[in-house]
Amino acid sequence: MGEWLFWNFKLLMIQNAPKTKEVSSIFASDGRYRYLDTFITLFVVVLIISNTIATKFFAIGFLRISCAQMLFPITYVFGDIFTEVYGYGASRRAIWQGFFASFLFVAIIWIAVSIPGAPEYGDQVAFSTIFKPVGRLVAASLLAYWCGEFANSFTLAKMKLLTNGKHLWTRTIGSTVVGQAVDTTVVMFAAFYGTRPVGVILKLIVSGYLIKVVYEMLMTPATYAVVNYLKRVEGVDYFDRDTNFNPFAASDL
Repeated sequence: MGEWLFWNFKLLMIQNAPKTKEVSSIFASDGRYRYLDTFITLFVVVLIISNTIATKFFAIGFLRISCAQMLFPITYVFGDIFTEVYGYGASRRAIWQGFFASFLFVAIIWIAVSIPGAPEYGDQVAFSTIFKPVGRLVAASLLAYWCGEFANSFTLAKMKLLTNGKHLWTRTIGSTVVGQAVDTTVVMFAAFYGTRPVGVILKLIVSGYLIKVVYEMLMTPATYAVVNYLKRVEGVDYFDRDTNFNPFAASDL
Protein backbone atom coordinates (compact mmCIF):
# COMPACT_ATOMS: atom_id res chain seq x y z
CA MET A 1 0.00 0.00 0.00
CA GLY A 2 2.82 2.40 0.94
CA GLU A 3 4.76 1.88 -2.29
CA TRP A 4 1.57 2.16 -4.36
CA LEU A 5 0.69 5.49 -2.72
CA PHE A 6 4.23 6.83 -3.14
CA TRP A 7 4.55 6.04 -6.84
CA ASN A 8 1.02 7.18 -7.72
CA PHE A 9 1.61 10.47 -5.92
CA LYS A 10 4.92 10.87 -7.77
CA LEU A 11 3.17 10.17 -11.11
CA LEU A 12 0.46 12.73 -10.28
CA MET A 13 3.06 15.41 -9.56
CA ILE A 14 5.03 14.62 -12.72
CA GLN A 15 1.91 14.76 -14.91
CA ASN A 16 0.71 18.06 -13.43
CA ALA A 17 3.98 19.73 -12.49
CA PRO A 18 4.84 23.02 -14.20
CA LYS A 19 6.43 22.66 -17.65
CA THR A 20 9.83 24.08 -18.62
CA LYS A 21 8.64 27.69 -18.88
CA GLU A 22 6.75 27.47 -15.60
CA VAL A 23 9.70 25.86 -13.81
CA SER A 24 12.05 28.60 -14.98
CA SER A 25 9.65 31.25 -13.67
CA ILE A 26 9.43 29.46 -10.32
CA PHE A 27 13.18 29.58 -9.77
CA ALA A 28 13.81 33.00 -11.30
CA SER A 29 14.58 35.85 -8.91
CA ASP A 30 12.06 38.69 -8.62
CA GLY A 31 14.06 41.87 -8.99
CA ARG A 32 11.16 44.06 -7.89
CA TYR A 33 11.66 43.26 -4.21
CA ARG A 34 14.60 43.42 -1.81
CA TYR A 35 13.66 40.70 0.65
CA LEU A 36 11.37 38.22 -1.12
CA ASP A 37 14.14 35.83 -2.20
CA THR A 38 15.70 35.97 1.27
CA PHE A 39 12.43 35.00 2.92
CA ILE A 40 11.84 32.21 0.40
CA THR A 41 15.30 30.85 1.23
CA LEU A 42 14.52 30.96 4.96
CA PHE A 43 11.19 29.26 4.27
CA VAL A 44 12.89 26.38 2.43
CA VAL A 45 15.55 26.03 5.14
CA VAL A 46 12.90 25.77 7.88
CA LEU A 47 11.01 23.21 5.79
CA ILE A 48 14.10 21.01 5.26
CA ILE A 49 15.09 21.19 8.93
CA SER A 50 11.53 20.19 9.88
CA ASN A 51 11.78 17.15 7.60
CA THR A 52 15.12 16.21 9.16
CA ILE A 53 13.98 16.24 12.79
CA ALA A 54 10.44 14.98 12.24
CA THR A 55 11.13 11.39 13.36
CA LYS A 56 11.93 12.32 16.97
CA PHE A 57 9.09 12.76 19.45
CA PHE A 58 9.10 14.26 22.93
CA ALA A 59 6.53 14.32 25.73
CA ILE A 60 4.61 17.16 27.31
CA GLY A 61 2.36 15.45 29.83
CA PHE A 62 0.21 12.98 27.93
CA LEU A 63 0.95 14.66 24.59
CA ARG A 64 3.49 13.22 22.18
CA ILE A 65 4.89 15.89 19.89
CA SER A 66 7.16 15.58 16.89
CA CYS A 67 10.22 17.84 16.97
CA ALA A 68 9.11 19.05 13.55
CA GLN A 69 6.16 20.77 15.21
CA MET A 70 8.61 23.19 16.83
CA LEU A 71 9.42 24.55 13.37
CA PHE A 72 6.95 23.41 10.72
CA PRO A 73 4.12 25.78 11.76
CA ILE A 74 6.51 28.63 10.99
CA THR A 75 6.21 27.70 7.31
CA TYR A 76 2.59 28.82 7.54
CA VAL A 77 3.73 32.12 9.04
CA PHE A 78 6.01 32.51 6.01
CA GLY A 79 3.07 31.63 3.75
CA ASP A 80 1.00 34.36 5.38
CA ILE A 81 3.81 36.87 4.88
CA PHE A 82 4.29 35.96 1.21
CA THR A 83 0.60 36.22 0.37
CA GLU A 84 -0.18 39.27 2.51
CA VAL A 85 2.75 41.37 1.30
CA TYR A 86 3.69 40.04 -2.15
CA GLY A 87 0.53 38.23 -3.26
CA TYR A 88 -0.54 34.67 -4.01
CA GLY A 89 1.88 34.41 -6.95
CA ALA A 90 4.89 34.87 -4.66
CA SER A 91 3.50 32.32 -2.24
CA ARG A 92 2.94 29.86 -5.10
CA ARG A 93 6.59 30.27 -6.14
CA ALA A 94 7.78 29.67 -2.56
CA ILE A 95 5.58 26.58 -2.18
CA TRP A 96 6.90 25.00 -5.38
CA GLN A 97 10.51 25.78 -4.43
CA GLY A 98 9.90 24.17 -1.05
CA PHE A 99 8.30 21.15 -2.71
CA PHE A 100 11.19 20.60 -5.13
CA ALA A 101 13.74 21.11 -2.32
CA SER A 102 11.94 18.56 -0.13
CA PHE A 103 11.78 16.04 -2.97
CA LEU A 104 15.50 16.52 -3.66
CA PHE A 105 16.25 16.16 0.05
CA VAL A 106 14.41 12.85 0.22
CA ALA A 107 16.06 11.56 -2.96
CA ILE A 108 19.59 12.39 -1.74
CA ILE A 109 18.89 10.88 1.68
CA TRP A 110 17.66 7.69 0.01
CA ILE A 111 20.86 7.48 -2.06
CA ALA A 112 23.05 8.15 1.01
CA VAL A 113 21.30 5.41 2.98
CA SER A 114 21.47 2.94 0.08
CA ILE A 115 25.22 3.33 -0.54
CA PRO A 116 27.10 0.68 1.48
CA GLY A 117 29.33 2.18 4.13
CA ALA A 118 33.09 1.73 4.10
CA PRO A 119 34.37 -1.29 6.07
CA GLU A 120 35.62 0.99 8.87
CA TYR A 121 32.33 2.92 9.04
CA GLY A 122 30.48 1.45 12.01
CA ASP A 123 27.38 3.61 12.11
CA GLN A 124 25.49 2.38 9.03
CA VAL A 125 22.66 0.86 11.05
CA ALA A 126 22.18 3.99 13.14
CA PHE A 127 22.40 6.19 10.03
CA SER A 128 19.77 4.08 8.25
CA THR A 129 17.48 4.01 11.28
CA ILE A 130 17.41 7.79 11.50
CA PHE A 131 17.41 8.80 7.87
CA LYS A 132 15.86 5.97 5.87
CA PRO A 133 12.77 7.47 4.24
CA VAL A 134 9.59 5.41 4.29
CA GLY A 135 7.81 5.66 0.94
CA ARG A 136 4.31 6.12 2.29
CA LEU A 137 5.31 8.66 4.94
CA VAL A 138 7.31 10.66 2.42
CA ALA A 139 4.42 10.76 -0.04
CA ALA A 140 2.00 11.67 2.75
CA SER A 141 4.15 14.55 4.02
CA LEU A 142 4.78 15.97 0.54
CA LEU A 143 1.11 15.74 -0.40
CA ALA A 144 -0.01 17.30 2.89
CA TYR A 145 2.53 20.13 2.61
CA TRP A 146 1.45 20.91 -0.96
CA CYS A 147 -2.28 20.86 -0.20
CA GLY A 148 -2.03 22.68 3.13
CA GLU A 149 0.22 25.51 1.97
CA PHE A 150 -1.89 26.26 -1.09
CA ALA A 151 -5.10 26.14 1.01
CA ASN A 152 -3.50 28.55 3.48
CA SER A 153 -2.39 31.04 0.82
CA PHE A 154 -5.65 30.87 -1.13
CA THR A 155 -7.71 31.49 2.03
CA LEU A 156 -5.59 34.46 3.10
CA ALA A 157 -5.69 36.04 -0.36
CA LYS A 158 -9.49 35.77 -0.52
CA MET A 159 -9.95 37.01 3.05
CA LYS A 160 -7.77 40.03 2.30
CA LEU A 161 -10.19 41.01 -0.45
CA LEU A 162 -13.20 40.43 1.81
CA THR A 163 -11.71 42.54 4.64
CA ASN A 164 -10.31 45.16 2.22
CA GLY A 165 -6.87 44.67 3.75
CA LYS A 166 -7.98 45.38 7.32
CA HIS A 167 -7.78 43.17 10.42
CA LEU A 168 -4.69 41.17 9.51
CA TRP A 169 -5.14 38.88 12.51
CA THR A 170 -8.39 37.50 11.04
CA ARG A 171 -6.51 36.44 7.91
CA THR A 172 -3.45 34.95 9.58
CA ILE A 173 -5.55 32.91 12.00
CA GLY A 174 -8.33 32.13 9.52
CA SER A 175 -5.92 30.90 6.85
CA THR A 176 -4.12 28.76 9.43
CA VAL A 177 -7.39 27.23 10.59
CA VAL A 178 -8.06 26.12 7.01
CA GLY A 179 -4.50 25.29 5.93
CA GLN A 180 -3.56 23.30 9.00
CA ALA A 181 -6.87 21.42 8.90
CA VAL A 182 -6.08 20.33 5.35
CA ASP A 183 -2.41 19.59 6.11
CA THR A 184 -3.01 17.60 9.31
CA THR A 185 -5.95 15.61 7.95
CA VAL A 186 -4.19 14.70 4.70
CA VAL A 187 -0.91 13.65 6.32
CA MET A 188 -2.53 11.51 9.01
CA PHE A 189 -4.93 9.67 6.71
CA ALA A 190 -2.40 9.29 3.90
CA ALA A 191 0.24 7.98 6.29
CA PHE A 192 -1.80 5.75 8.60
CA TYR A 193 -5.15 4.82 7.04
CA GLY A 194 -5.45 1.05 6.93
CA THR A 195 -2.65 0.54 9.46
CA ARG A 196 -4.19 2.35 12.46
CA PRO A 197 -7.79 2.51 13.72
CA VAL A 198 -9.70 5.53 12.44
CA GLY A 199 -10.32 6.62 16.04
CA VAL A 200 -6.58 6.81 16.68
CA ILE A 201 -6.03 8.76 13.47
CA LEU A 202 -8.73 11.26 14.45
CA LYS A 203 -7.09 11.77 17.87
CA LEU A 204 -3.75 12.42 16.18
CA ILE A 205 -5.42 14.91 13.83
CA VAL A 206 -7.16 16.82 16.64
CA SER A 207 -4.09 17.04 18.91
CA GLY A 208 -1.71 17.99 16.09
CA TYR A 209 -4.16 20.50 14.65
CA LEU A 210 -4.77 22.28 17.95
CA ILE A 211 -1.05 22.57 18.66
CA LYS A 212 -0.37 24.07 15.22
CA VAL A 213 -3.24 26.57 15.40
CA VAL A 214 -2.34 27.74 18.91
CA TYR A 215 1.29 28.04 17.77
CA GLU A 216 0.40 30.42 14.97
CA MET A 217 -1.97 32.42 17.17
CA LEU A 218 0.96 33.03 19.52
CA MET A 219 3.07 34.06 16.52
CA THR A 220 0.54 36.71 15.42
CA PRO A 221 2.44 39.68 16.98
CA ALA A 222 5.65 38.61 15.20
CA THR A 223 3.73 38.18 11.93
CA TYR A 224 2.29 41.69 12.31
CA ALA A 225 5.75 43.16 12.87
CA VAL A 226 7.33 41.45 9.86
CA VAL A 227 4.39 42.19 7.53
CA ASN A 228 4.25 45.87 8.47
CA TYR A 229 8.03 46.23 8.09
CA LEU A 230 8.08 44.57 4.66
CA LYS A 231 5.13 46.59 3.38
CA ARG A 232 6.91 49.76 4.42
CA VAL A 233 10.40 49.00 3.04
CA GLU A 234 9.21 47.18 -0.10
CA GLY A 235 6.48 49.71 -0.87
CA VAL A 236 3.96 47.00 -1.70
CA ASP A 237 0.68 45.71 -0.31
CA TYR A 238 -0.61 43.24 -2.89
CA PHE A 239 -4.30 42.51 -3.44
CA ASP A 240 -5.11 39.39 -5.51
CA ARG A 241 -8.07 40.86 -7.39
CA ASP A 242 -7.28 39.38 -10.82
CA THR A 243 -4.99 36.55 -9.76
CA ASN A 244 -4.99 33.13 -11.38
CA PHE A 245 -5.17 30.83 -8.34
CA ASN A 246 -4.29 27.68 -10.30
CA PRO A 247 -1.35 26.12 -8.37
CA PHE A 248 0.22 25.09 -11.71
CA ALA A 249 -0.11 28.49 -13.43
CA ALA A 250 3.01 30.17 -14.82
CA SER A 251 1.85 33.71 -14.05
CA ASP A 252 -0.51 35.55 -11.72
CA LEU A 253 -2.99 36.51 -14.44
